[in-house]
Amino acid sequence: MSENVHFWKDIVRYLQDRLDEQEIGRYLRPLQATWEDDALLLLGPNRFVVEHVKTHYLPLIEQALQQLQGLTEIPIRIAVGSHEGHQEQVQEHEAGKHVPPGNMKNPQNGLTPGFIFESFVEGKSNQVALAAAKAVGSRPGTMYNPLCIYGGVGLGKTHLMHGIGHYIMDHDQSAYVTYRHSEGFVADMVRALRQNRMDEFKATHRKVNALLVDDIQFLAGKERSQEEFFNTFNSLLESGRQLVITCDRYPQEVKGIEERLRSRFDSGLTIAIDPPDFETRAAIISKKAELLQVELPDDVIYFIARRIRSNVRELEGAMRRVVATAQFLGHAIDLDFTKATLKDLIASHNRMISIDDIQKVVSEYYKIRINDMLSSSRTRRLSRPRQLAMALAKELTNCSLPDIGRHFGGRDHTTVLHACRTIDNLRMEDKTVEEDYRLLVRRLRDLN
Repeated sequence: MSENVHFWKDIVRYLQDRLDEQEIGRYLRPLQATWEDDALLLLGPNRFVVEHVKTHYLPLIEQALQQLQGLTEIPIRIAVGSHEGHQEQVQEHEAGKHVPPGNMKNPQNGLTPGFIFESFVEGKSNQVALAAAKAVGSRPGTMYNPLCIYGGVGLGKTHLMHGIGHYIMDHDQSAYVTYRHSEGFVADMVRALRQNRMDEFKATHRKVNALLVDDIQFLAGKERSQEEFFNTFNSLLESGRQLVITCDRYPQEVKGIEERLRSRFDSGLTIAIDPPDFETRAAIISKKAELLQVELPDDVIYFIARRIRSNVRELEGAMRRVVATAQFLGHAIDLDFTKATLKDLIASHNRMISIDDIQKVVSEYYKIRINDMLSSSRTRRLSRPRQLAMALAKELTNCSLPDIGRHFGGRDHTTVLHACRTIDNLRMEDKTVEEDYRLLVRRLRDLN
């Protein structure tokens, strides 16, 4: 006999201060908790979530149980399933014990409930990607297939991908949608090979209406996984099924990905998400505070939005830190309190290298004017420093290729990619270029 665990939400809130929001949303919020046979039973939507929680988060959950409820040495079990449905693949959390996963039939979709289009904050940096995601969701398999969304960490790629899945299923109850992280795809394939069940593995991934694969850069260097992914890719496209992928960079620049896969990615629509601008950052903070049912003064919202510029994940983390600290101390949230709470984080961000820093240091090093370096001139005296500056921007900042191109006279991402590849080759062939590059990196890091 089982009963719901009333304090599970408190445990998730406790863990929010120790994990980033994407981890919470992807792995912990989907869990359902219940008591069963004097053990805490956690029910996850799919094997990947269950495996990840078992490997990475159980010690934190045990700590939360002790801190919040005074419970120690409570057995914790994990299963794929829900309160309403049949449970599969129960996995005991015991020292030295590992129960092999169950069969691969009837996989859960793996979608995070809160990642829908309505909760996504639109801005200039992501409006094209959002429009493309909505178009794919409304007409899967017919528009922009495959759709590839790329950009740095914490910018909303996974949110949009899940939004597509939810939209498809909301408008077609018979649709079969599956979300997979690329590492989960590889783990399942290896398991299927070991258990001689590749036919089931192939059938599982090829019968879906939409396959959503996150962080495909993790397929780099895994030749057998790439081969199976390529075959799955072809099977889905040929049958009019939708494929959506995300990557942390422009897919063409991921080393270790086979050319035939890169070519397939280019056959659809590849679109970038850039770091949010100030207005979008402020809107995101307001939205997240509203979801937490917390009122933040405008000057606090604007302060956080101006000082935290890297990505949505860090922005939300900063806001949550302010809210949690205020709750712990019983202190009102005002601007002075926010500045004191985020002092170390702001100092860290102030030390971040910008593209402006890179352009200034490179132009001084080569004794040229910044405006000349940004011009359309292709003379060797200007083009080589320009290429070096672009390559440094790619390595030392979180900016996407299109964003770097805009900072260099409005050039497109292919020009930036060509510059980065040129410098990579020259560094291997020419010791002078390698020495220049290393010296410039040191000077830029010494700025901070």
